[in-house]
Amino acid sequence: MNLSRGTISRLLQSGGPFLGLLLVCGLFALTEERSFIFTGGNFKNILVQTVIVAVGALGMTLIIVGGGIDLSVGSVVAFTGVLGARLLVAGWSPWSTTLVLVLVGGAIGLFNGAIIAGFRMMPFIVTLGMMGIVRGSAKWLGNNQTVNAPPDSPVSHLMARVNPTEFWPLPPGVWIALGLAVLMAILLRETVFGRHVFAIGANETAARYSGVRVGPVKAATYAISGLLIGFAGLLQMSRLTQGDPTVAVGLELDIIAAVVIGGASLSGGAGSVLGSLIGALIMALLRNGTNQLGWQTYSQEIIIGTVIVLAVGLDQWRQSRRRG
Repeated sequence: MNLSRGTISRLLQSGGPFLGLLLVCGLFALTEERSFIFTGGNFKNILVQTVIVAVGALGMTLIIVGGGIDLSVGSVVAFTGVLGARLLVAGWSPWSTTLVLVLVGGAIGLFNGAIIAGFRMMPFIVTLGMMGIVRGSAKWLGNNQTVNAPPDSPVSHLMARVNPTEFWPLPPGVWIALGLAVLMAILLRETVFGRHVFAIGANETAARYSGVRVGPVKAATYAISGLLIGFAGLLQMSRLTQGDPTVAVGLELDIIAAVVIGGASLSGGAGSVLGSLIGALIMALLRNGTNQLGWQTYSQEIIIGTVIVLAVGLDQWRQSRRRG
């Protein structure tokens, strides 16, 4: 019986995101607007909408698997977007601007991780405070207004939809996100560091007694996530062609939802990069499909909120089956 329960739990965790994606596609396929939803140009639009959440979800997967949470990611995206636009306007090269944004994101993540690990503070509280600090800093840096990026900069073309009515070619940002996903999957599943992250999320005390350096590993998960969030800020700026200090409000909830829908456990110790990518795709497909159907914004929020509750409920059911 225990083996059967474990097998069912693993199947739900690995196959659940795929079933969810098929279910969403099937529901939209039954509508009269399916001829507009399932087109090459619209699929390209969905992928573009997925990229920023997906890149953020890569780092959030690492954090949630390790038993943590980060509520500051939306503010960091806004801050790095404004910073990137200002640097480009000041004449910085695309490569140096990208490097600065990634490092700034990593520094903010490392600071969060160091506080959480060093003082054993709750991640929710630390990152909630950082959310306010960074959002206020973004508004200060942008003087409470948007900063237009140079339209001829290569950075501005990362999310450009060339030939928008056709699926090909995909924007460079989509390919970069897929490359980052492969690297993160290898880091999480094929390295000692990844095994330590899973061990900490499953049982931090046992991991510590087993010789895992819990503090440095926790700090590293937030730092790596910060690097990815800094790059997500660059992609956001590229998509909007400007840095906006008020953008990405609530993005952290979309990212967390994508990871949870993808099969990660908020209790830690479970999750996958592929599942998080599918979760991000489900979120984008829901938003895009309901827009095509002409549904109001509030109905989209109700649907996505319901999906999140169902995903968390499924996770709790899996946990209870595993303990039982």
